[in-house]
Amino acid sequence: MQVVREQSNDVMLKPKFLTPEAGLRLQSGPGRDLIFKVTGEDTAGKFDYFVVEVAPHGGPPLHVHHLQEETLQVLKGRFKVRCGEQTEILEEGGFVYLPAGIPHAFLNLTDEPAEVLVVYVPGGGHKFYEELGPVARAANPDRAAIAAVFTRHGMTLLGPPLSRD
Repeated sequence: MQVVREQSNDVMLKPKFLTPEAGLRLQSGPGRDLIFKVTGEDTAGKFDYFVVEVAPHGGPPLHVHHLQEETLQVLKGRFKVRCGEQTEILEEGGFVYLPAGIPHAFLNLTDEPAEVLVVYVPGGGHKFYEELGPVARAANPDRAAIAAVFTRHGMTLLGPPLSRD
């Protein structure tokens, strides 16, 4: 049996081996650092795979991806996750699929730093975080400037981060 596999754009993909702490380290909003193990540049745009280090009681604002599908798996900690009208608590090992077009957010419910593993399909999300980090971590973050970064990358900023209650 012959298996035929197409490569997008005639790009030859290469294996990538990393030590546990290696990867492209970027910053998101306050208290969220990301370590991209592979980016869309590594995968010919197919997907991103990264770990998000989330500060105690931290998490992103409510937002929607218009093109990217997203998954989260809790590596460390306990998270409140909202997707559309549904809100669940995920313990370590818990998983959620966040379809494109549905508003979502998550919040670290613990008093300790926590981690989630994220996959975006298609890839290229690292470009969003390269632009967002400096704007979101400015001394006086400008919500309109942050919202503009979201828009330029196919997302919409909808509201504040989740609350603990």
